[in-house]
Amino acid sequence: MKKALALLLAAAFVLAGCTTGDDAVSRGANFQFVSPGGKTDIFYEGNDRQEVPEVSGEDLFDENKDISVRDHRGKVVVLNVWGQWCGPCRTEAPELQKVQDDLGDKVQVIGIDVRDPDRSAPQDFMRNRQLTYPSIYDPAGRTLLQFSGYPRNVVPSTIVVDKEQRVAAVFLRELLATDLKPVVNRLAAEGGQAPDAEQPGR
Repeated sequence: MKKALALLLAAAFVLAGCTTGDDAVSRGANFQFVSPGGKTDIFYEGNDRQEVPEVSGEDLFDENKDISVRDHRGKVVVLNVWGQWCGPCRTEAPELQKVQDDLGDKVQVIGIDVRDPDRSAPQDFMRNRQLTYPSIYDPAGRTLLQFSGYPRNVVPSTIVVDKEQRVAAVFLRELLATDLKPVVNRLAAEGGQAPDAEQPGR
């Protein structure tokens, strides 16, 4: 009886699709975020990557236009959660623009503006900093509900999606262009050699 129970538990473990390592746990076809025990930089490799959920919403500058991560399959997508009220976002936003400017053939940066009840304030934030990458206007943070278990209270935070629309990295902190560029280059080189690809520092 004990032997049969042990075999059943082992089979259940395999079917659950548990990931290796302490960074995260993903099960099933859709991405599920699990607290990494205080880590702020979480990387997913190979079969540990799960498909990004449907991420779309109104353009911050045009409520009749939708922005969707699905429109950028084949490119690395950097989803950045921000708000004009967020101090670290003021430093981070120009860094994200550098990534877009320097690696635009490989990456699409998309902002998700949260907790801004009035569109004009985040619009001014983007104009003043000459940010050209698009942002979803999501004052209630509903977009983030698609990411099961994701810490919606952490702003800024960033989700990096690979060319196959799978979550490859999560950063629960403010980023510099030098943090993101190696990650984007590495992901962009997957499935083909990129001359300037760098390995991310951990």
